[in-house]
Amino acid sequence: MGGAVLIGASLVLMGRITKLWQYEALCTVEVLGYVLAGPIANEVLVARWFRQRRGRAMGYAYLGLGLGGVVAPLLVNHLITRYGWRSAMEIVGTLIAAVLLPVGIWITKSDPAEVGLAPDGTEAASRSQAPSGAECATSAGAAVRSVNFYLVLLGSTLAIGAIGAVIQHFVLFLRDQGYAAVVAAQLFAAVQVASLGGRVIVGYVADRFSKTKTMALCYFLIGASVLLLRAANQPGAMWTFVTLFGFAMGADYMLIPLVTAECFGTAALGKILGLIIMGYSLGQWGAPVLVGAIFDAKHSYDLAWKLMAAAGMLGSAAIYAVSPNRQN
Repeated sequence: MGGAVLIGASLVLMGRITKLWQYEALCTVEVLGYVLAGPIANEVLVARWFRQRRGRAMGYAYLGLGLGGVVAPLLVNHLITRYGWRSAMEIVGTLIAAVLLPVGIWITKSDPAEVGLAPDGTEAASRSQAPSGAECATSAGAAVRSVNFYLVLLGSTLAIGAIGAVIQHFVLFLRDQGYAAVVAAQLFAAVQVASLGGRVIVGYVADRFSKTKTMALCYFLIGASVLLLRAANQPGAMWTFVTLFGFAMGADYMLIPLVTAECFGTAALGKILGLIIMGYSLGQWGAPVLVGAIFDAKHSYDLAWKLMAAAGMLGSAAIYAVSPNRQN
């Protein structure tokens, strides 16, 4: 709720700025609000409320994130066109606070125990069922001394780096291959649509089968699909890439908290996810820069795509080696 207040207030105040330093200061406040109310808080919340149905719950939560990414630009553009950017900022900031604060105050609880329930909404009495070894609480200190932590960190850094590089350069790559701007935009939108399906479908799969193996498969699909970009002049290869890459990309981010919770429990999940996200953000930042440097040097994306494909497959191998029952 604190994060929602910071985001809403910063956007409302942005509608009244007159100096550049005010914009910079409010951007800092907004980012802080996003850290507090964004993925980590919601991933921990979902993980604490769900155990048997955690995968599908996380999938639907990330579906909301994806739909927001589709709807928000359209809404903001409409508001700017009709009311101007200052009023648009104020309206969006007010909407965020008006929706999230009542939900946080009267609906959402940090833990099911607060309302006498156990995970998955069952009666508290059913808590007598002992959690599996994978659900036992692990401290953040113990987690960072474990092999699983570094395997998850390595795998997610490599795969998310590959995703970030492809997304950042995708439209530029298509234009370089002779695609018209409109077609390139349509293909990029198709990737986003495919990612929505990945979020929901893989959530159900993760509840029925091994979460680590599901995550490893998605990372492998990311790496393998990138190789299809080398045949971008063939429509069949291009649409196969869009389907496979988008699907696996949509599942990627939601699988990280699922596997992390399975390995280390939920007691220190926020701290552990914070460390993992801080780590893979380096890959998310560095890989697009590397791909850009390779293109500038060789005037071709061929080598860059080979490296990103290898990164995705190495990330898959790292996740495949994760064992939730490993003790250290």
